[in-house]
Amino acid sequence: MQSPPETTAPPADDRSGPRPESAGPPGTLWARMKADPEYAPEHLALEAVRRLGPQARAWAARTRAERPDAGPDAVAQLAIRRFTHQARLSGAISGAVGLPGAVVDVGVLAWTQARMVLHVAAAYGLDPTHPARATDLLVLQRVHRIAESARLALGVAAGRERASRIFEGVTDRPLTGAILRLGAKLAQMTGIKATKRMFAKIIPGAGVILGTWANSTATTQLARRARDHYRQDH
Repeated sequence: MQSPPETTAPPADDRSGPRPESAGPPGTLWARMKADPEYAPEHLALEAVRRLGPQARAWAARTRAERPDAGPDAVAQLAIRRFTHQARLSGAISGAVGLPGAVVDVGVLAWTQARMVLHVAAAYGLDPTHPARATDLLVLQRVHRIAESARLALGVAAGRERASRIFEGVTDRPLTGAILRLGAKLAQMTGIKATKRMFAKIIPGAGVILGTWANSTATTQLARRARDHYRQDH
């Protein structure tokens, strides 16, 4: 499976809306996750905080300046509405069918969800670039039940990221097994069952109905958890 290109997302509908640079994970992250699928959620969380955290922080600062009367709940709702809408549409990003398309779809959805959570954190005054946000992502997305296990897994993923030997020969080895594991891990992260995503990709006409409903439901539930979590910390 070729790493999907970094596509530019359409501009926000209004000036206060988040302006994401790309719809899905960068190619370097795809390569890392394919090379180490068991820790794909951890790799995605680490990269999201590095790459998307500064965007979320800048957006929150700009939004507060433009809407000084808006409280944290109102600012968070702007991000939730925007990224929930993007999540509904994310199933059509890749245009691919079968297993490759299914994996790309859940990767795009996981990236969109991570962007949403970081923007919600920023809306409530937390630093979206802080390493603790990667832990938050994994717990809120229910990859790990508790923060301690999430931190341990992130430490392992960071160490494996630095170990360049895991990337050697990635393009030459059979990828089917790795892609299956990657798809399962990303599906777990997004709250979407892998079987539903595959069905949506294989059965003509099912992708729009099932993909939109499943993405919207999972992302709405995640938004509720993120808002409740960061509201308590505010």
